[in-house]
Amino acid sequence: MHKSLAIIAGILGVVFLILAFVYWTTPASSLPTYLPGYDPAMGGIHFKHGLAALIVAVGLFIVVWFKTGKK
Repeated sequence: MHKSLAIIAGILGVVFLILAFVYWTTPASSLPTYLPGYDPAMGGIHFKHGLAALIVAVGLFIVVWFKTGKK
């Protein structure tokens, strides 16, 4: 159970890390429409959305660290 939770948290951590990179490098008008923050009229990036995704990724990596550490 602990190993599968660590694997799932690790995969989700990588996904949120990629999502943070997308938010910081893609203008809001060019984001996919299914992502929060898509705005066809806005030309800038969503720094706060990227920061939130990064914080979630770090939290998930901390979960992996604690689940895979020595008992």
